[in-house]
Amino acid sequence: QHERRYLGLLKNVEAGTVFKKDQPVVWRCRNCGYVHTGPEAPQECPACAHPQAHFELLAENW
Repeated sequence: QHERRYLGLLKNVEAGTVFKKDQPVVWRCRNCGYVHTGPEAPQECPACAHPQAHFELLAENW
């Protein structure tokens, strides 16, 4: 499972789709929790000014 996940992430990096998707998704800033909906994560968090690298796809795992 680790290899499959790693290869999937590598594919996203190579395709330039880590922070850009084909359709709107929900992004969350890992620093302050700001939530953004759109096909691409903001270049900078409008709430805390952290860079795009601090955004992740929102996943509701419980």
